[in-house]
Amino acid sequence: MTGRMLAFMLASLTLIAIPGPNMIFIVTRSAAHGLRSGVASAFGVETGTLVQLALVGAGLATLVAASPLAFAAIKYAGVGYLAYIGFRALCSARKPAAAGAPPAPRRRLFLDGVLVSALNPKVALFFLAFLPQFVRSPGELPAFGAVFIALGLAVDIATCFAATAIGRWLRIRSGGSRVVGSIYLGLGVFTAVSA
Repeated sequence: MTGRMLAFMLASLTLIAIPGPNMIFIVTRSAAHGLRSGVASAFGVETGTLVQLALVGAGLATLVAASPLAFAAIKYAGVGYLAYIGFRALCSARKPAAAGAPPAPRRRLFLDGVLVSALNPKVALFFLAFLPQFVRSPGELPAFGAVFIALGLAVDIATCFAATAIGRWLRIRSGGSRVVGSIYLGLGVFTAVSA
């Protein structure tokens, strides 16, 4: 299992580093609200990944993959949530910034992260296609899942540090909440029209 696990880790790191809704969520939250809020968002995203792995382990992801209606329902729930986050950011851009205003509550950022990750049916399909290449029995799924989540969290936290470092520049130069809102709306549209 050691060789398979090493190959799994290398493949996982490659796939985790590809930007998608989860990474965009973490980048925008870290840049807008700081490192601690970014880390809370990262833990939320990986909790959503844990939900996806549990669905794969329970066989529910196979049902979603086999049912176009179930896939579409989850996909459009995810699209709706991305649009909601985008509109929320755009609405906050219209409000005058209060000096010393507190950042978004970390609990809210955590829950947003869970939903962004858990409402992405493509993650479940990815796991259905990816895990069988490495996992030989259902008993191995928890170990491989734990490694995937640990690697994801490590990349996410590194992303938090990088995004926090450029966050001030993004807010000053880019209009902050307007840019974040536009990114989420665009991501929602992209997700809606992608296969």
